[in-house]
Amino acid sequence: MLKGGELTVSIQFPSFFSFVMQKYNSEILRILVEAGNEGLSVKKIARHVHNACNTLFSSVSFDEVYTYVAQYLIRNSRNADSMIARTDVRGNYRINPRNEDSQQLMLRFQDECDEKEDTPKPSVDQSLSLFEDM
Repeated sequence: MLKGGELTVSIQFPSFFSFVMQKYNSEILRILVEAGNEGLSVKKIARHVHNACNTLFSSVSFDEVYTYVAQYLIRNSRNADSMIARTDVRGNYRINPRNEDSQQLMLRFQDECDEKEDTPKPSVDQSLSLFEDM
């Protein structure tokens, strides 16, 4: 597109955008499940999402992530039966314990944590001996 002697290119990536937003959504829910009943502030949730989704090859600013997380939490905590609920502390959110979907999500997360704890890794001594025959 040519505007006043400048060349501007407009490229849209709807599938990539939706993939990134889906990753943000799942990270937000995972973080809230880990936080438990106390919940977390929007800033802490945004920091966790930023750290989880920011890579060397796809750098995203913290302000963009914070804006998305804040809008997502507000949008998904409006109803009393939604998956996310506000806590008594201003700006803090948690998983709604009265919602059936959120209860299922918490159970699934606990099962995943239990599986990780049940499979201990065998410890192998990989240190080098100073007195080994040469």
